[in-house]
Order: sequence, then C-alpha cells, then structure tokens
Amino acid sequence: MQDTEKPPVADWATDFDHTHPDYAARAPEIWDELRDTCPVAHTERFGGAWLPTRYEDVAAIANDCEHFSSEGVIVNFWKPEGLAPTGYAPPITADPPFHAISRRILLPAFSPKAMEKWEPATRAVCNELIDEILATGADVVDAAEQYAQHIPVRVIAEMLGLPAGDGDIFRGFIHRILENPGGDFALNYEDTLDYYLDKVIQDHKQNPRDDLIGFLLNAEMEGQPLTEPHIRGTVALLLIAGIDTTWSAIGASLWHLSQTPSDRKRLVDDRSLFPFAVEEFLRFYAPVTMARIVAEETEVGGQKLGKRDWVLLPFPSANRDPEYFERADEFVIDRERNRHVAFGLGIHRCLGSNLARMELQVALEEWMKRIPEFELADGDGVRWSTGQVRGPRTLPVRILQNEAAN
Repeated sequence: MQDTEKPPVADWATDFDHTHPDYAARAPEIWDELRDTCPVAHTERFGGAWLPTRYEDVAAIANDCEHFSSEGVIVNFWKPEGLAPTGYAPPITADPPFHAISRRILLPAFSPKAMEKWEPATRAVCNELIDEILATGADVVDAAEQYAQHIPVRVIAEMLGLPAGDGDIFRGFIHRILENPGGDFALNYEDTLDYYLDKVIQDHKQNPRDDLIGFLLNAEMEGQPLTEPHIRGTVALLLIAGIDTTWSAIGASLWHLSQTPSDRKRLVDDRSLFPFAVEEFLRFYAPVTMARIVAEETEVGGQKLGKRDWVLLPFPSANRDPEYFERADEFVIDRERNRHVAFGLGIHRCLGSNLARMELQVALEEWMKRIPEFELADGDGVRWSTGQVRGPRTLPVRILQNEAAN
C-alpha cells in the first residue's frame, strides 16, 4: 500500500493539514502558535475544515449537538451524509436521541468494576513483552514497536474474542483509517475492515462465546436485536479506538520519561505518584482529536462555520490552554487538580476511559518496575503518527538499568 504524497503546508492558520508529517512532529508548537495568533484555523483541504485551539471553543463545540453532528468523526475527503442519527460506528458517530440508547448498551462492559478483571491479564501481557525485550540482551530497543503497540492489541483482542495474532492486521486498519485517511491504497475487499469484521461476527454466530462480540449479538435495543451494521460498526469502534489511543498514550509517556530522569526517579521512589502521573500524561500528551460536521451554520471564535464543514476538536490543544490550566506548558507529575479533557467532553466523552487508564497505569508500573533507568537513544529516530491520534510509532530507547542488574 502507498500513502498519498502530502503537499507542503504554506500557513498553519489558513492551510493546515493534520495528516502531514510536519504536523505530527511539532503539533504542540503549532497549537500554541495558533492559540495566540489565529485560535480558529481553517484549511481548504478535505473539502474545507476548521481547527479551534482554545479550550473554550473546543468545549463549546463538544457540548453543542444542535449545531454539530457526530455523523462524521474522522476528517476525510469522503464526508458521511444521511447516516444520522445512527452513524456508521455507534455510539461515537451517533447523534441524539440514538446516541444515549446505543451508549447505554455498552456501559456495563466498560465500568470500573468490569475493568478490574482485565488488570491481571494486562499485567501479564506487559511482563511477557518485557521478558521478550530483556531476553534479546540489546541495549537499545524500540519501546513503541516492541512494547506500547502490543499491549492494547492483546487486551482488546481478548475482550472481543479475536485472535491476538491478528495484531498486524489491526495496525494496518489503523494506519489506513486514522493515520492517513484518503490515502492511495489499492485494496481488495478481502483486505478491508468490513470484510474482516463480517467474518468474525459470522464465526461468533456459529460458535457462540462469552466475549464482547457475543454480548452485542445478544443485546437488544428497545426490545429488538441490534442490526448487523450496528454490531459491525460498534466492534470497529472498539477495535480501532481501543488500540490506537492507548498505544499512543503509553508511547508518549515513555518518550517523556526517557528524557526526564527526575520524573523517572520520583516514580521509582514513590509508587503512590502513579495515579497523578497517569492523569498528567493524559493531559500533556492527550492523543485524540475528534471531528464533527457542522449541522447548522454557526459561529465559533469569531469565525462563521458553514453547514457541512468539517471541524476538528483537538482535545490535546485544549489541555495546554493557559487560560484554563495553571502552568499549562509544564508537565507536573504530581498535579492534583487536573480536569483534563483527554477523553473528550459532552455526551461523547470516551466510553473506554476506564480501560485506557488501567492499561496506561499498568504499562508504566510494570515498565518502571523492571526497567527503571532508560534514555532516548536517538531523537531523530522517533516518528510520530499522523492524523487524529498522535503518539510515537518508533521510539528507540537505551536501557541503562533493568531488574537483572539489580
């Protein structure tokens, strides 16, 4: 498969492209620049899109279901139309009143209590991966490719009842759908996400089991079984969103720790800091930018947004707004008041936040327990993902101390 060539960006205020490698490499700087000079940027790319960068504007849009539809949540050259209020991946693409009904079905499966049973399995996955890393005897390893990317893949695959060995297939879907939407991919139907999910859903029908897909097959909405498109869309959401967001958060956190010895030492010396650190990692390195389609012409930050325009909601930029957060541009590992919006705002606040928090904390705890000292081996070797989920895709770190040396 081959990605579409990205033309250079002339001006981030009037020609931004969130799928451009330059944006991926320096997004926080771009948000800061725009927040000060052009808080609601615009581009003609993707058929026209807007990028608000202030907390106030992002929050206003996220909480306004009248003027902004979730019918489309991934900016692309193809724009969904006529799919509301259900959308193609409910509940994230659903509008009221369908949204509340479709979300309610999933709430029990992602409650804090439900996540407790997945913590031991997550710790086991993390330790298996660290075993593999240390067994190589290598001083320099890729913390993204050899660790971060595998953890949510194995956990969500087990939750859904999918083969953990299909990780490369899942990552291919993520690349095409989230990192390079609209890319020039020559695909056979057999290589698409729809084909893959149709196969696994049919297999679950023929061989029922107790997992999330089985749960959806047995669920009802207003007394009726869920439709196959509804089930397929929801499984697609859980698979794609459940992997990329957490993978990115784990990788970004390790990237930070690889360059901040003082924070590494504090986590090693005081494990009670982990819950605070996790929230600050989520604030400072929030991975997710969502999108909306303007349902009715409106105004945001002094700009008139036309009906059917795309609007991006960069929650990471909102999390760094100095008008809302003290010391917004600093990573404060023990920050106590931390009402970040890494998981979004409004009715679409992330359903899987409990799972993501658990995976992130467990991944960092196990890594720091067994590899307490490490450093960035090659800053130029770090590659950040493009698109609406940002995290390091390659992260070369040098192991300075591990459990075997203790």
